[in-house]
Amino acid sequence: MRPCVVAVSTISKVPVSSAALPNTASISNGLRAWPWYVLAIAVIGLDQYTKALATATLHYGQPLPVWSWFNLTLQHNTGAAFSFLSDAGGWQRYFFTAIAWVVSSVLVVWIYRLPRGHNLLALSLALILGGAIGNVWDRMMLGYVVDFISVHYQNSYFPAFNLADAAISAGAVGMVLDSFRVRSPADEQVIKE
Repeated sequence: MRPCVVAVSTISKVPVSSAALPNTASISNGLRAWPWYVLAIAVIGLDQYTKALATATLHYGQPLPVWSWFNLTLQHNTGAAFSFLSDAGGWQRYFFTAIAWVVSSVLVVWIYRLPRGHNLLALSLALILGGAIGNVWDRMMLGYVVDFISVHYQNSYFPAFNLADAAISAGAVGMVLDSFRVRSPADEQVIKE
């Protein structure tokens, strides 16, 4: 229960109880979620632009060294993030497409219902949403996901990835950081509704 604070209205000079004022931290984003959707669309656009640029300028499988630990290497990934299940035989295209659409739908609703002021979580969800749709677009249109970022240390290579994978990873880190945030009972009530 919130403490009752008495304020004076600047319009009518009548005392107003804080119990009558809405707790903005417990009001969901609703239509104010649009900046997070714009961010997700920007992630999709940047991801698709960089993939098109990589496809147009890089030769498949031939690394282009940028720094001693960083190459641009065009790869076609038929699996999930970081080439997981890429050798599974083709069924994974439909499986990962279906999962991505379900997750994306859940994220759209989650961002909409998220209480105002939960900016780190909203940012994280928007990054994951944009990354998921960026990769599912490739999977639906091409049958594979275009990867082109390759990092390594000496002869140990991390699986090639793209900006959508990076956005999903950054969003996941943001969600972990947000999980340490202290929540009010009002926030929890809005999330449950």
